[in-house]
Amino acid sequence: MADYVLEMKNISKEYAGNPVLKDVTLQIRPGEIHALLGENGAGKSTLMNVLFGMPVIHATGGFSGQVLVDGEPVKIMSPMDAMNHGIGMVHQEFMLIPGFNVTENIKLNRELSKGWLFSKVFSKDLEIMDKLAMSTDARQALDSVGINISEDTLVGTLPVGYMQFVEIAREIDKKGVKLLVFDEPTAVLTESEAKQLISVMKDIASRGIAIIFITHRLDEVMMAADHITILRDGQMVAACATADVTVDRLAEKMIGRGDESLVKIEGRQSHEYGDIAMKVRDLEVEMPGETVKGIDLDIYEGEIIGIAGLAGQGKIGLPNGVMGLYPASGTVEFHGEALPLNDSKAALKSGLAMVSEDRRGVGLLLDQSIEDNIVFTAMQVHGEFLTKPFNLKNAKAIRAFAEQMIEDLDIRCFGPTQATGTLSGGNQQKVCVARALAMKPKFLFVSEPTRGIDIGAKQLVLETLAKLNREQKLTVVVVSSELQELRSICDRIAVVAEGKINCILRPDSSDAAYGLAMSGMAVTQENELWRKDAPVTKKGGEQA
Repeated sequence: MADYVLEMKNISKEYAGNPVLKDVTLQIRPGEIHALLGENGAGKSTLMNVLFGMPVIHATGGFSGQVLVDGEPVKIMSPMDAMNHGIGMVHQEFMLIPGFNVTENIKLNRELSKGWLFSKVFSKDLEIMDKLAMSTDARQALDSVGINISEDTLVGTLPVGYMQFVEIAREIDKKGVKLLVFDEPTAVLTESEAKQLISVMKDIASRGIAIIFITHRLDEVMMAADHITILRDGQMVAACATADVTVDRLAEKMIGRGDESLVKIEGRQSHEYGDIAMKVRDLEVEMPGETVKGIDLDIYEGEIIGIAGLAGQGKIGLPNGVMGLYPASGTVEFHGEALPLNDSKAALKSGLAMVSEDRRGVGLLLDQSIEDNIVFTAMQVHGEFLTKPFNLKNAKAIRAFAEQMIEDLDIRCFGPTQATGTLSGGNQQKVCVARALAMKPKFLFVSEPTRGIDIGAKQLVLETLAKLNREQKLTVVVVSSELQELRSICDRIAVVAEGKINCILRPDSSDAAYGLAMSGMAVTQENELWRKDAPVTKKGGEQA
């Protein structure tokens, strides 16, 4: 018998010449729970796409390396191939059909049939579904995960926690299962449901079925996992037994780059904290995938504050809620005045501006020229770049401003009349920044400002934000998945976990502190936490 039920040896993968996996090896023993950890973008999803033969892998040149199941090399070209090799997945995004009952979902594409008179006389193809046998199998699978619901229940009527267990029951019901991948299985569960799930996972493992456990909750890793593999920037940085590591060490390994790849911003100085520019209280935002569940935050005049957190935890929901792009409740005060929620125009008129994380869907008019994109919002909201009294476009003023922005932000283009959709991703992002600056804002939200752009463009975008803050005293909120970039330009960083602010850290707080905070765990070290009553310099020279 082979030592490993699964080996992924020296897996490397590139997209458009950019390496996303670099010589990664993953080894899973039969009957073990193996945690696969890493920040957003570390390579976990790509590695699993390789394992399941997803089309995105084969349509982009495939991968290098070798996959072995039970010691034998295999070629997995589709999820069906993976299933045939005994590999299944419990998805984070439910793959259930709401209009089917529990039994029908568990047995989907594996329905049982039985013969009757016509099928026996004419053809086996005329057999009918054996609903009793299917229901019996479903009942056994549900019992194995400890869920006491009727197998006839319509899935669409179930709470989300129960749906997760139905997903697991469906995988358990499959014959010949050797390995299950659990992708963030506790993300939608209550604390008691999560504990039950871990118990179910251990029971599954005791039957000899291996589990790859992908999660950001490090306390659950310590409770459930036997071994751990950590990816960072597409590379394997650690593989160890859980008994040989601490939570702090795990967090440090996930985050820890030191100064590596840190974008350097010249001229950054300690911020002088003044009055509160924006006071957020009990903010809730209904943004799909980024729900905010009650955020309290004070943002000070003239600071750059970072909002960090893993994907799906709510960090992007904060600016989208304040700016009225998604339904929000709670209270927001801007310079002491109540800011109406669910009203984008009111937010813009009050002096707020935003660079959206969705530059193609929300941020830009791709068919329009660069100059029209830059001035569009300022024209609509403030009546800028118009000739009075007829409100006609002031082409000369528009051209002059656009050319100035192209020069200041180094937008690589043929000229201001070029269609924005023909620009590279980095240059499109710079156009988004230019459009926000055309609003002459007092307060700027910037979501994922460097997503999908090269290191040179990243440097320029971040330098621009720092320069605006330094020279114009512009208050800036930067929401980003790139922690190192937040640490390079921010005065302090609020970490969002499960829809709320877990804590506020200093830019120079340890990697371990950031890893713990992003995993939803408490950070207790006094020297890591940002405190308003610390002896920082305030305006006027007095001590806080």
